[in-house]
Amino acid sequence: MTSEKIKIRENDEYIRLDNLLKLSGAVMSGGEAKAEIQGGKVCLNGEICTERGKKLRRGDKVEYQGALYEVC
Repeated sequence: MTSEKIKIRENDEYIRLDNLLKLSGAVMSGGEAKAEIQGGKVCLNGEICTERGKKLRRGDKVEYQGALYEVC
């Protein structure tokens, strides 16, 4: 499994799940992110998450298609 750290802007408290997938390059568009999340293909901290607007904070971990993304 590959691992990547996704840094959110210093002044921001969180990043939305769909934005994290786009920022990381895991998906090409917001529509694709929405479909993948609502289709149950994304795990947040070890549990399936179907809420595309879920707020992720530093330390959260997202798994998608064999890759692990850690918010920092």
